[in-house]
Formats: sequence, structure tokens, C-alpha cells
Amino acid sequence: MILNNDRALKVAEFLLQIKAIKLQPTNPFTWASGWKSPIYCDNRKTLSYPTIRTFIRQAYSEVILEKYGKPDFIAGVATGGIAQGALVAQELGIPFVYVRSTPKGHGLGNQIEGDFEKGQKVVVIEDLISTGGSSLQAVDALREAGCDVKGLVAIFTYDFDIAKENFKKANCPFETLTNYDFLIEQAIRKEYINESDLDSLQAWRANPSTWNQ
Repeated sequence: MILNNDRALKVAEFLLQIKAIKLQPTNPFTWASGWKSPIYCDNRKTLSYPTIRTFIRQAYSEVILEKYGKPDFIAGVATGGIAQGALVAQELGIPFVYVRSTPKGHGLGNQIEGDFEKGQKVVVIEDLISTGGSSLQAVDALREAGCDVKGLVAIFTYDFDIAKENFKKANCPFETLTNYDFLIEQAIRKEYINESDLDSLQAWRANPSTWNQ
């Protein structure tokens, strides 16, 4: 995964600017998993800012065309990838579906919502990659439905080793618009954090489950 540096720094700057990503090394957040974390990410905030939303939509589309070519349709991962995926599908002029975390418990019991055909090429859209678990559930559902999954694109990744391993095992390439290293670089440059915070932030990324215990 090789990022366009200018694009990655710009996306990181946007995420920090609107507080879609917050960095608090000395006052950590608690994730649903129970992990203590110096970072909190809510990329859905980007949807509230038209200029940023447009930049991200176009960046997604550029990465898809650069890395995978134009697919037959786009699939958004519920819930964070639904709105982003629909915007990207509109930009590329192709159909859109979304993938639930589990099949619907009533009606037709669909896990994939929308129209597609077996054998069609699809790129999956996600807003955030942490361990990759929920993203790869969507990839599995699409493959089981007979789709040719070309890869996945997300706005941001923490760059955990476990995520890279999980995507490798699943034989699913992935790209992101920016990542943890670019975020930290931009956060220091724009003075969202101090140089003295670096050790703590890098220690968390190396061992997030045991950090600050």
C-alpha cells in the first residue's frame, strides 16, 4: 500500500481540523473493546463539511481507478461505509450496494442490499480500518454471493500489524487515503500535539491492548 503523500497529508489535515480524529495522549479514550487509546476516530463527521466531503469522494475515486480500475459496482460496509460508498458510486457513475454486518432478521434475510450479478467486479468502501474484522466480513459476504472483490479502500487506518495480517490471509488488497503516520506527522506540523507526545503515540500503535495499563 503506497500512498500519495500530498493527498494523505491533506486528508489527515482535514480529519484533524474538524475533529473527526482527536488525539489525547494524556487524557485517553476508552474504546468499546476496553482498550485505552490516545486517539478517537469518527470519519462520519466528514459528511457534514461539503468541501471536505467532495475532496474525500474524489480521492476515493482516484485511488479506485489508480489501483483497481473501474469496477462494475461499489459496496459500502455498514454503517460507516454506506454514505461514503454511495458518494463514490455517484462520482464513478456506477451502481451501489451495501453490506450488513449480519443477514437481516426478517423479510428476505438479505445481507447485501441492492442489485448486482454474480461475477461482477466490486470495490468495497470502508471509512476506518482498525483490525479489519468488520471489513473482511463484508468481503466474505460478497465473495460468497459470487462477486469478484478487487479490493477495499478506506479513509484511514491505524496501521496495526494485525490488520495487515488479516487482509493478507483473506487475499484482499486494501488502500487508504491516509494513515496513522501521516496523521501524526501533520498533527505535529500543525501543532495539534507536541514532540513530547510522540513516544506515547508510537507505543500505543505498537501495543494498543496493553498501552497505559
